[in-house]
Amino acid sequence: MCTHPFAWQEGYGAFSYSKSQVPAVVRYVKNQEMHHRKETFLDEYRKILTAFEVEWDEQYIFKELE
Repeated sequence: MCTHPFAWQEGYGAFSYSKSQVPAVVRYVKNQEMHHRKETFLDEYRKILTAFEVEWDEQYIFKELE
């Protein structure tokens, strides 16, 4: 029996890259543990939203797990 509460996330983010960017994306995924020691995923997510010119409101951005 699972003792942890379960819930689906309320939202998601999806971004696409061209085929020519696949090697860079693979490198990112392989090195993300080390990368996120310097910058949190949440901070990086905000940067990605801004770089992709996505309008966003902080109240709808996910919160870090406690």
